[in-house]
Amino acid sequence: MTRAAVVTDLTSERRWRAVLARDSNYDGAFVYAVRSTGIYCRPSCASKKPRREQVAFFPVPEVAEQAGFRACRRCRPGEARPADPRIALVRAVCHRIDTHPDAPASLATLSARAGTTPHRLLRAFRAVLGLTPRQYRDERRLDRFKTQLKEGKKVSPALYEAGYGSTSRVYEGAHARLGMTPATYGRGGAGTRIAFAVVPCALGRLLVAATERGICRIGIGDDAHALERGLRAEFPAATIARDDDTLRSWVAEITAHLDGCQPHLELPIDVRATAFQRRVWEALRKIPYGSTRSYSQVARAVGNPKATRAVARACATNPVAIVVPCHRVVREDGDLGGYRWGIDLKRALLERERVNR
Repeated sequence: MTRAAVVTDLTSERRWRAVLARDSNYDGAFVYAVRSTGIYCRPSCASKKPRREQVAFFPVPEVAEQAGFRACRRCRPGEARPADPRIALVRAVCHRIDTHPDAPASLATLSARAGTTPHRLLRAFRAVLGLTPRQYRDERRLDRFKTQLKEGKKVSPALYEAGYGSTSRVYEGAHARLGMTPATYGRGGAGTRIAFAVVPCALGRLLVAATERGICRIGIGDDAHALERGLRAEFPAATIARDDDTLRSWVAEITAHLDGCQPHLELPIDVRATAFQRRVWEALRKIPYGSTRSYSQVARAVGNPKATRAVARACATNPVAIVVPCHRVVREDGDLGGYRWGIDLKRALLERERVNR
């Protein structure tokens, strides 16, 4: 085990330098994932260098897989030796939860099988994943259910195979967590109508997409066609059509905001999210224009001071950037951290707000 692999305060820039250098000293300290390929790797992986704006960092492979990425077959990051003994403990318990979805997931049962105490297991999970074992079990169960639906299975068989004990359990939170009923989600969002517009803005090209209930996706970049492809990949079975007139007023508000002419945005959103993600995103919308908060401050604001990593994941998966201003969240030491649309864009957004506030 190298000293580098046990560093716990790695900044995103330091991680990126390690990836560029293919520094094997950092194997086990983190993994990096590439959004364009959906694959995550060790820092030392010999694969082609990705673009920085396409890269996200995760503390352990399990978190990357929760975010929807799959392991690289070349460097096999899931076999990297853990840098922290808590990671090995959490990994073993996660494996048991994944392979025994119907088994009890109480702290007492899981900790007894892992040879530790409930308190230590809970602390390890919160430190590594930002979740409790039960929350991890619930997230994985929902992932399995969604996968079963996408593969064409009926709702009832899918929910029982995913580990749900009854239909009521999955329908209780379906709207909040799937953004639609399970049957509709299983059809890839078929029947949902999405209008979108792509316009020039102060930072390149801006894509705004919305359902009849609110904005469902915002993208910023240099390539309008790439932004549209990302939208269609997110909602493959929805009816998607360009409609500048319908979205004109919302687009005008967002572009004015980017120009520094409208500091506050109060636009409706229609997004799929867990209850925790929604709490985080609501907290982000309360951060004043021109101000920043640390990940730990946001964690405290949502009532879970130890969930800094989970807050970072909620920021990274925010589909409506700008309206939900995840760019205003930075690290405790002032480092900008990561950003879905690239660190340069995050820096530019913060600088424009600083000048115009």
